Amino acid sequence: MVNLKKYNDVLKLFVIFLTFFFIVSCSKQNYHVSKIEGKRIPITEKGNLVAIPSEQAKQIENFIKPYREHINKDLDSVLAYCPVTLDKSSGKWQTTIGNLIADVTLKRGNLVFNTREKKNIDICLLNHGGIRSILPKGNVTARTAFEIMPFENTMVVIALKGEQILELVDYFIAEKKPHPLSGITFTIDKNNTAKNILVQGKPIEKDKIYYVGTNDYLSNGGDNMNFFKKGVQKFDLDYKLRNILIDYFKEIDTIPVVNDIRITVE
Repeated sequence: MVNLKKYNDVLKLFVIFLTFFFIVSCSKQNYHVSKIEGKRIPITEKGNLVAIPSEQAKQIENFIKPYREHINKDLDSVLAYCPVTLDKSSGKWQTTIGNLIADVTLKRGNLVFNTREKKNIDICLLNHGGIRSILPKGNVTARTAFEIMPFENTMVVIALKGEQILELVDYFIAEKKPHPLSGITFTIDKNNTAKNILVQGKPIEKDKIYYVGTNDYLSNGGDNMNFFKKGVQKFDLDYKLRNILIDYFKEIDTIPVVNDIRITVE
């Protein structure tokens, strides 16, 4: 009798390995799937125990162990150092971790976008809820990036007119959440209205096209960001936000604490 959770974890790793092995094998030989068959195998549970012979579980564990250790080694290799803990509850309109992620996404996404389209990303807007963990003080690893960004979201660039950027700002104020924001600054007046809106340091123009980086979920109107659905053009960079973080961690030594003021309130 073995612990059900431990067995399921082992089984998941085993399935991942078989999938990886199948992909690699098929890439070397011209195999084609002609038929897929399966059958239901019932598992008897009693509390948190499952009736699987311990010897079989041990064999599976021994088979999976070297692959798990290899994955853990990659995930836990130190990539950078963070001097202080960054979290998403440190401010009303912006946070240190939100500023960092938005800046990094804009910067690294722009490397791809500029190369492909010969254009530059003007603004980056992500969602506060998409940040799922803190960036703790100390050594930063790939596992850290997986904890912060556990979803498979990819970066998308949407071409929006200045009118939609104004909608973006109105949405931000109405939401009252510190969504990660980069490339744009503004002031919220006493009437809860935005003024002095600057994009890349220049006053916003209603008819101008701006390129806004975000994730694929938000680009389709997720979190009620419906202004993205009014975009005149869409570019999928096929670059996971998590990988953007990992690539950034790899290129620096010490992570900066971004404290510049992007949103002011009268």
